[in-house]
Amino acid sequence: MAALTIFPAIDLKGGQVVRLAEGDMDRATIYGDNPAAQAELFAKAGSQHLHVVDLDGAFAGESVNGAAVESIIKAFGGKVQVGGGIRDRAAVDRWLGLGVDRVIIGTAALKDPEFVKSAARDLPERIVVGVDARDGMVATEGWADVSDVTVEDLARRFEDAGVAALLFTDVGRDGLLKGCNVDATVALAKAVNIPVIASGGVADINDIYALRPHVANGIEGVITGRALYDGRLDLAQAIAAGRA
Repeated sequence: MAALTIFPAIDLKGGQVVRLAEGDMDRATIYGDNPAAQAELFAKAGSQHLHVVDLDGAFAGESVNGAAVESIIKAFGGKVQVGGGIRDRAAVDRWLGLGVDRVIIGTAALKDPEFVKSAARDLPERIVVGVDARDGMVATEGWADVSDVTVEDLARRFEDAGVAALLFTDVGRDGLLKGCNVDATVALAKAVNIPVIASGGVADINDIYALRPHVANGIEGVITGRALYDGRLDLAQAIAAGRA
């Protein structure tokens, strides 16, 4: 069986490393002011994949923390996926040109699906669709708005487009250490033929063990942030558990 990829997360707000509670910019915990140094720590722990979000960009609709992301890419050395405010092809090309491995598109996947499909066709394995859910419905604009589209309906729109993966986040658990919503994540993976990355609420190593058997069902990986920063999850142990 393939390994479950562990993606440590660096969320950027005003150039600082933060974690939000339920995507609320007013509920941000600052974990550091040197994103590149944080990326180096993750690399030293054995990580070859990194998840970076430009939180300011998600609300602004364009890149805000570009300089910080560039410093992360140089420091990390592995594969970096980036999301937050990527709403057009120019933004996609700019990130890929800077050395990003994959770009994550959320709001535009709902509001401009043809742009996403076109990018996915032109750039195989480089486009990840962010499917953010609040009570099963798709949330956009940095999770500020909730649509009337279900998670599975949105995911199915991209089944034949060649997207690399779906990034599924349960917004109601994100940053709260409540545990990953394994059931909803697996249900999505079984409903579509696109690999799914779990996100939101990872509390400790038990979440890794809970997701690991579902690699066979299409779960590609899991993103973890606050559990790492709070010392509840050891990254090297998580990577080992993902391979076990």
